[in-house]
Amino acid sequence: MLINEKELAAQLREVKTIAVIGAVDKPGRPVDGVGREMIEMGFTVIPVHPVRDNIWGLETYRSVTDIPVPVDVVDLFRNAQFCPGHAREVLEMKTLPRFFWMQAGVFSPEARQLLAGYPIQVIEDRCLKVELSRLGVRP
Repeated sequence: MLINEKELAAQLREVKTIAVIGAVDKPGRPVDGVGREMIEMGFTVIPVHPVRDNIWGLETYRSVTDIPVPVDVVDLFRNAQFCPGHAREVLEMKTLPRFFWMQAGVFSPEARQLLAGYPIQVIEDRCLKVELSRLGVRP
């Protein structure tokens, strides 16, 4: 479902916790800059990586299903081919997130279809950090 800018801004103002799938803290990687900036903005950022234990000095989880607290946004820094698998993982979370967010350049009709009918806003081809900044959203 498409969402207008006013509604997007209102929903993003309620966001406090962001899980970043594909998180890495390698300088120069887009996910590193985005993750660090969202932390500086005041969001609770939860890195998700299948191997790493500590990214950005934060406890890192292997899967979103391992995160012990509710998450408002699942922000994907993965290629489109991996998005359907992550959509399935999201549906296994104890509390569903408000957003399933695919970064700029990433589209996944299959992930969108898997999440259709659930109270999860699917966003494709947009950078979460850019949208938070553009809309003036802070936690």
